[in-house]
Amino acid sequence: MIEKIEQLVKGCKSNERNAQAAFYKLFYGYAMSICLRYSNSRAEAEEILNDGFLKVFSKIDLFNPDLEIKAWMSRIFVNTAIDHFRKNKKHYHQEDIDEVREISSKDENILDSLSAEEIMKLVQNLAPSYQLVFNLYVVEGYKHHEIAAQLGISEGTSKSNLSMARAKLKRALDENVY
Repeated sequence: MIEKIEQLVKGCKSNERNAQAAFYKLFYGYAMSICLRYSNSRAEAEEILNDGFLKVFSKIDLFNPDLEIKAWMSRIFVNTAIDHFRKNKKHYHQEDIDEVREISSKDENILDSLSAEEIMKLVQNLAPSYQLVFNLYVVEGYKHHEIAAQLGISEGTSKSNLSMARAKLKRALDENVY
């Protein structure tokens, strides 16, 4: 499998359409799973996916073969989702509060009993700004100051959006709306 990926990367570096099509087909599911985490609909995820693959193919010369291809691609698709959010920011709702109410850790344990698909559905129902901050903080492991810098928001807004995302997820779990 590693040799196949190396051949596809080499073909993509040479702008071979067959190699690009095979690369796209091979990594479509992986990339789409990232894009779905950061979108509210499949159509929006597909838009992020297509933009992400354009970036992958245009930056393939920068890929270091000593690295894991999926890790490199993940960073590109997450950054593409952030770019998509920034571009459409005016359509999204954000709240900025100075103090954030933290939810208890017992509330977070509810998530352990759900399947990944159920959690994905709940997260996709969040407002885009909440969804993005939730994914960056919980899934990707960014810190609030890093999220704030990436999105051009204050650290307090990042904390607020995470708190609101958690509260909305808890409310959805309590109401069994998923």
